[in-house]
Amino acid sequence: MFTTASNRSSLRGHIDRHRVSLQGGEEFYVLLETHKEFIMINSLFMINSSGDIFMEKHWKSVIGRSVCDYFFEAQERAKGPEDVPPIITTPHHYLISIYRNNMFFVAVVQTEVPPLFVIEFLHRIMDTFMDYFSECTETAIKENYVVVYELLEEMLDNGFPLATESNVLKELIKPPNILRTVVNTVTGSSNVSDTLPSGQLSNVPWRRSGVKYTNNEAYFDCIEEVDCIIDKSGSVVIAEIQGHIEACIKLTGMPDLTMSFVNHRLLDDVSFHPCVRYKRWESERVLSFVPPDGNFRLVTYHIGSSNLTAIPIYVKPNISFREGSGRFDLTVGPKQTMGKTVENVLITSQLPKQVLNMTLTPSQGTYSFDPVNKVLSWDVGKINSQKLPTIKGSIALQSGMPPPEANPTVNVQFTINQLAISGIKVNRLDMYGEKYKPFKGVKYITKAGKFQVRT
Repeated sequence: MFTTASNRSSLRGHIDRHRVSLQGGEEFYVLLETHKEFIMINSLFMINSSGDIFMEKHWKSVIGRSVCDYFFEAQERAKGPEDVPPIITTPHHYLISIYRNNMFFVAVVQTEVPPLFVIEFLHRIMDTFMDYFSECTETAIKENYVVVYELLEEMLDNGFPLATESNVLKELIKPPNILRTVVNTVTGSSNVSDTLPSGQLSNVPWRRSGVKYTNNEAYFDCIEEVDCIIDKSGSVVIAEIQGHIEACIKLTGMPDLTMSFVNHRLLDDVSFHPCVRYKRWESERVLSFVPPDGNFRLVTYHIGSSNLTAIPIYVKPNISFREGSGRFDLTVGPKQTMGKTVENVLITSQLPKQVLNMTLTPSQGTYSFDPVNKVLSWDVGKINSQKLPTIKGSIALQSGMPPPEANPTVNVQFTINQLAISGIKVNRLDMYGEKYKPFKGVKYITKAGKFQVRT
């Protein structure tokens, strides 16, 4: 039975369990029956970076676009798109929004709902569009209007989340391709299948029945993003890790998998795909699940700043301004990488408005400076620990204007393969219920999330 707020210790735990059950499965349907008043979405508006509503979808009744005026007012007051409040209260509605790929998805609800439930569902919609169209942009959505409406009809039944598993949706609504588009144009047919997906008829709603593969494989990617703020002295102000395990399962039949970890105590603040047996995790700290067929996210976890988070890279900036000019000197190098190579390093910085141009010399990679937006971008590439990358040169400032009062911040992107910076490690993966022996693989990747260095 789904755990409700009455027997959870906090509202956060209650909402997290809503998130656990969002993607489908038995617990989700129990939630629908017991908390219907909490999860009704009336309308969805898609808004581009220019503030234009380029698509809208309504369930039950049409809500006028004027309701978005409250959202636009909040957008004008915000410093940037990411600063727009995700929850806006109006006299008769609640507006719950997310911002991704230079677009806002704004859901309109008329009753109080757990906000994270709606936010997670909006992210799920965008993830589905990414899966179908390879990208989730305004152009991709406009080019696939019909498929988008078909998906929204299946994902939300009269405003209530219903089918959100990718493998189930693809059985019901075929992904668009050139040949199918031509046939549909000529015949007037749609991408919607005439038969009910086998997953909807299965005892396991997220897995279709009768799956068969010649090569049985199970791959897992443990991906961690480091969110960090470092002050000008090199001290860590805050450091957190956002991690998730992506699975690609191509197994015949109805396999039952168990995954154990070497250091499961690190996995504290977690949310799971509904296929995971939560009681087994609570009692044994083992992930036991019948997986969906194909790609899905098994676990999402967060390791807060209370833990000792290793910082895999360091940046030594030396930026100074004086009347009419300035100096820019920056060095980047590996720090705690366990001997792994730091790759795909990209340094960006938003310079003050007084900066006219920059003349720099990088020891490796290439740099560019946008004089309109005042953005410096240095594509470092791979870091060689024997010779640390540096970039130095002069800054030209506008004459007659005082030099900038504050130095700019530096944003860093990087990738480290075969390393989970938190120390998470899969111990073993076992399969039950089937007689064949599958091929199994686990890959670890560490990336920069919001990694900022103050200068």
